[in-house]
Amino acid sequence: MKFSGWQKTSLIEYPGKISTVLFTGSCNFRCPFCYNVDLVLNPEKLPPIDESTVLEYLEQNRGLYHAVVVTGGEPTMHKELPKFLGKVKKLDFLVGLETNGTNPMMIERLIKNRLVDFVSMDIKAPLAWEKYKKAAGISDKGLFESVKKSVKILLGSNVDYEFRTTVVPKIHTEKDIVDISRQIKGAKHYVLQQFLPKNTIDEKFSKATPFRVEKLVNLRLKIKKNVAACEIRNV
Repeated sequence: MKFSGWQKTSLIEYPGKISTVLFTGSCNFRCPFCYNVDLVLNPEKLPPIDESTVLEYLEQNRGLYHAVVVTGGEPTMHKELPKFLGKVKKLDFLVGLETNGTNPMMIERLIKNRLVDFVSMDIKAPLAWEKYKKAAGISDKGLFESVKKSVKILLGSNVDYEFRTTVVPKIHTEKDIVDISRQIKGAKHYVLQQFLPKNTIDEKFSKATPFRVEKLVNLRLKIKKNVAACEIRNV
C-alpha cells in the first residue's frame, strides 16, 4: 500500500494516545470546503510513501507511539487497507480510521476482524439527499446510501467511534446540526468541528467567515441530549 502524506507525530488524532498519521490519496467526495486539495484532486503530484517505509519506522519506534491513524482522502477506497492494517496490528499498535463512510462493507469487515480500534466518521450534512449532495459535492446517490449504512453499522457496533461534522457557513444552518444529532441519536460521541478557512476546493470558502464560537457552544447545548457526549474542536 502507498500513502500520499505522513504526519509523524500527533497528540489529537487518536483520543488520549500518541499516534502517527498516514494520509491516503484520492477521494470520492468533492466537498467544496475541503482543504486537502492535493490529496483529493492531485494525489499523483505528491511523493508516494511505501508501506515498507512506514512499517520499518513503526518497528523502530514501538516505544514512542501507541496508535496508527489512517486518514485521507478516503482510506477505504484502497482495497489493500485491511492487509496493511493487519501488519500494523501484528506490531501491537492501536489502529484509528478516519472515513467518509462510503464503504460500509469495508468498515464492517475491519470491525469484525478487529483490524480497527477507533473509527472517526465524518457526517457532512443531515442525512437527506439534497443536503448531502451539496455538502459532499457528489451526484452519485449510491454514495449517500452507503453513508447511511455506515452510520447504522457504527451505532450498532462495539468499536470505539465518533461522528464529526465540520460546521461550515453557507453549507449548514443550526437546524441542520440539530437534525444530524437526531439522526445519530444515542451515538457515543459527536464532534462539532469549527471550519477554518484555508485553500479550499471551492475558492469562495477560502474567505468564508467561520461561525462564532458562541454559536457552536449554543448548538452543543441544543444537541447534547441526543448523544452521549458532544465536543467542539478547532476553536
